[in-house]
Amino acid sequence: MNSVRGTPQIYHYLRKYQEDPRSRVFAPLAEAYRKAGLLEEAIEICRDGLRIHPHFIGGRVALSRALFDKGQYAETVKELEPVVLDAPDNLVAQKLLAESYLILGRMSDALSAYKVLLFFMPQDVEVARLVREIESQAYEDGLLVLQKDPIPLRSYSVQPAESAISGDPVVRKREWVARIEMLQDLLVRVQRFRLAKQA
Repeated sequence: MNSVRGTPQIYHYLRKYQEDPRSRVFAPLAEAYRKAGLLEEAIEICRDGLRIHPHFIGGRVALSRALFDKGQYAETVKELEPVVLDAPDNLVAQKLLAESYLILGRMSDALSAYKVLLFFMPQDVEVARLVREIESQAYEDGLLVLQKDPIPLRSYSVQPAESAISGDPVVRKREWVARIEMLQDLLVRVQRFRLAKQA
């Protein structure tokens, strides 16, 4: 166990949590535990809090940070993927996800996550450097292919549009509408973030 640096913070949030165990104060309490090196306590308090507040992004991020510090990178990814899908401008979550992908050797996913991070922080020199390095390595390893020549026409085949829909067309249409709505929502969030930064 690390030194008890941060113990006053723990006591402060613990008292608030004991007063109202259903509050969202579990997230800063978990963060105080994490900073004090009490990772098991941080994870446990987050899991308890998320049972009450399953959609609380701050709680998911606090849990992910504790899992990351404990070296549970696959679990970190599992927690963060839905978070960045819902809130791509959550830079802490996006960076933690990118680092987790990188540690797990998921280079394409790491590159995508770092590129999203760079989109929101274009002035960040370190993130730009990482994007260049990962991209360069991915090309060398054959994970990314630079298309230099046009694809021969013989590789294309014309098929009826119905063949693009497998299964029940009504279900597939619903799925595509949901995806389009999700993308539209993402674009609105990005635009709001840009406007907020300009204000």
